[in-house]
Amino acid sequence: MSKLNVDQKTIKDLLTAKKADFLIPDYQRPYAWTEEECETLWSDLFAFALPGDGKDEFDDNEEYFLGPIVTFRNDEDKLEIIDGQQRLTTIMLLLRAFCSKFEYMQDEDSITMHADLETCIWKTGALNKVDKTKLKIDSEVASDDDKEEFLSILGKGEVEASQTSKYAKTFKFFQARIQDMVNKYPSYVALFVWRILNNVILLPIEAESQNTALRIFSTLNDRGLPLSDADIFKSQFYKYFSGLGRKDEFISRWKHIEEGSNSIFKPMRGTPLDELFTRYMYFRRAQLGIRDTTTQALRDFYSRDNYAMLRDEKALSDLENLLAFWQGVNACDGFSDGILRRFYVLKYAPNSMWTFFVSVWYLANGKPDGVVEDEGALLSFLDLITGFIFAYAVERPGVNALRSPVYPEMINIVHHLPVTFENYKFEREDIVARFRAYVFTNVRPITKSMLVWWAFNDEEQKLLPWDTVIEVEHIYARKRNDTSPLKNQSNLEALGNKAILEKRVNIRASDYRFEDKKKHYLGYQTSKGQLRGGTDVHELVELAKNRDDFSEADIETRTSMIIESFVDYLGSVGLLK
Repeated sequence: MSKLNVDQKTIKDLLTAKKADFLIPDYQRPYAWTEEECETLWSDLFAFALPGDGKDEFDDNEEYFLGPIVTFRNDEDKLEIIDGQQRLTTIMLLLRAFCSKFEYMQDEDSITMHADLETCIWKTGALNKVDKTKLKIDSEVASDDDKEEFLSILGKGEVEASQTSKYAKTFKFFQARIQDMVNKYPSYVALFVWRILNNVILLPIEAESQNTALRIFSTLNDRGLPLSDADIFKSQFYKYFSGLGRKDEFISRWKHIEEGSNSIFKPMRGTPLDELFTRYMYFRRAQLGIRDTTTQALRDFYSRDNYAMLRDEKALSDLENLLAFWQGVNACDGFSDGILRRFYVLKYAPNSMWTFFVSVWYLANGKPDGVVEDEGALLSFLDLITGFIFAYAVERPGVNALRSPVYPEMINIVHHLPVTFENYKFEREDIVARFRAYVFTNVRPITKSMLVWWAFNDEEQKLLPWDTVIEVEHIYARKRNDTSPLKNQSNLEALGNKAILEKRVNIRASDYRFEDKKKHYLGYQTSKGQLRGGTDVHELVELAKNRDDFSEADIETRTSMIIESFVDYLGSVGLLK
């Protein structure tokens, strides 16, 4: 059984202990506290230490619990911080700000507290003499470019004009609060610090090894502390590569993965790194042959067999390659125009399942560094899943419904078997009827999905910039319908009356008659000589050039064209019975 040294301590006891020598290791996250969090801490400490603004009597037996600090003593005899580095860093900055203030105060209490604070910040030698060349805490955080500012502020007790890091902002925040306190409650300042040092409690948990500390770290954070799944996974990789003597290599590779993920992933939940691990999870699920439609939470999945799948060189390489692939997609780099056109359509798919599907395909068929040699195979795969996902969204809306047909096909991919959706093909008459009966309101994701597909079904439609904001345009405008109502009101929301349109154009064209819309589609010059660019949606440009009006009959004809073309497309990729 692993041994733990657990004994709650006051801040003073923790920092003045003989072997107090803390290290924030290189695999940790950078300091992240904001002014809001510092304000909360200050307010809580003030209310605790000076109840009633110092008017109420303080109970010396009262304690304020600040939280755990999980460490292990490394080979250099330093207490390597696994969990609690954010709060310990903040406390050190707070104490240093007080220490700087007391340095210029000559009353007996202030002199006493200044001496106490110095022994908390710097190491001491013989006769408890403070050595101001040796801080009680050090930082090696690889991804923190500002760690030198932290150490400089602790050493000098001041923020230089060029220093703008979060460390600097936190220190200046505490300086301002301390000055306010000196102005309002001068007789309480030393007492306030004394109570922080002697009545604020931390729970240091010193493990016998890094492995044990990491397990504690994971357990604590499973219980709700604000750390992402990716932070847990990082610690597992770190442990593995450190055991191989390749710690520095791992830190460098991880930093690249983290920065790359942050630049391209914008998940609705979790962190960008969590998104990368999610996409990778579906590949590993497929390798394990998991068909269960109840998908495990990210951490639950990777934690099986004590995180065994993350203690693997190939896992990190897979993540790097998968990231490179999606970076190429995001940058529209390294792929043919045909591939990029299909990715653009899938970008507007009614759910995110396609990203997992494509990730599995790439990891099973691609080359390192995001390279796909067989673009023909990728093109066929993208055509197939576009047709299936879009049609299935009309037949059975909701991403969960996709799991039953998609999960078995993911398993086929990793075994290099064809993806066919053999048990889920569509009857032509049935799918046409479903599309005709479906109400394509703007709030339904499939509406924009279908309109993007239709726009790019036109071979002359050029690829739009990846970051273009597009909206759904009513060609027969809603306000026009108010004054000249359609005979069949369902036609107003029919696919045939809708198109994609850049937001920059739509805000000008949305409420006009067709004869007025034409100039917005084509672009025009204002009375002041300013040029207003038109749309890059090829179909709308052609409509504006060749039509004087867009009638209800045109809506019905275009609706039939879109539906029939899409069903033909399903047949071309083998999805019709």
